[in-house]
Amino acid sequence: MSDQTRWTNKRRTFLKGAGVTATAGLAGCLGDLSGDGGDDDEVRMVLNPAEGDVDMMKQYEPLFNYLEDETGATIDATETSSYTATVDAIRNDQAEIADISPTGVIAAPDSMDVLGVRIAYGAEQYFSLIATTPDSGIEELADLEGTDVSLSDPLSVSGSLFPLYMLSEAGLDVGDAPDGSPEDFNTRHSDHSTARDELLQQDEVMAAGAGAFVLAPHIPEDQFSDQFLEISAEADSVGSADEEMRLLSESDPIPRAPIVARSNWDSSLKGDIEEALLNATEEDLIDEDSEEQLWFTGVEEGSIEDYDPIKNVMDALGLEFADLAGE
Repeated sequence: MSDQTRWTNKRRTFLKGAGVTATAGLAGCLGDLSGDGGDDDEVRMVLNPAEGDVDMMKQYEPLFNYLEDETGATIDATETSSYTATVDAIRNDQAEIADISPTGVIAAPDSMDVLGVRIAYGAEQYFSLIATTPDSGIEELADLEGTDVSLSDPLSVSGSLFPLYMLSEAGLDVGDAPDGSPEDFNTRHSDHSTARDELLQQDEVMAAGAGAFVLAPHIPEDQFSDQFLEISAEADSVGSADEEMRLLSESDPIPRAPIVARSNWDSSLKGDIEEALLNATEEDLIDEDSEEQLWFTGVEEGSIEDYDPIKNVMDALGLEFADLAGE
């Protein structure tokens, strides 16, 4: 039986939610919850649910193969049905390691150890930006009072949460956003690219908040901080787009999503897997012939404290993990 068949056959769906009902459902799926899995070399790994039609078992197959070859472990991988279910699996000893969201780390920091922060496009940190057009008359964030601002999905870290935080820090009342409406300005939520396009194409939109990957190409290099130009994956693309924007605000660096292990997992495989992840190269993780390539190309050493910037933003906006997990 091939590894892919094994992973595909073991693909199960977690129940949403926490508490007795969810735990009972998970017990039926995963069997013995009291130990570290059925075999000494078996490592249960849970993956956050994919966006769209991505086949995560196929996408992650090079990672599974690499970890098994390097450590002698048998990876028993499962895609969960929600971000909350991924956190619950680690918190309730139903998995040893997890592909998890940055907000998931904040939800249960005492239950997990960060094995590493993933690297994408050459960087383990990324940025959120707020931009306007050169002729908008908007000179600073405070000038956006009473205007329309385009943002990404309400729960997007770089496309909504950090822009809202930056607007709040500038003295604007964000109200109950992203759950509700701001008091001092109007928000339009869509996705990163649409937020950019609305700023460029609709006169009533005065600014856009989104990830740097869609806005940085429109902003001249001299408007960015040295920090951005030194560590952002988008540094090489700044100012390359035809339509020019003007930078209003640049976030602090945001850590990319980690891979974690449950903190009470007592096995030598924990250290072996951490070492393997930190030593992984792009060639180990990316199958160039695959239609669904893994989104990250390496793993950098990290810790729970690396995610304090996201925790601080959530605290400032009055958000709990459940608000971001769709529960």
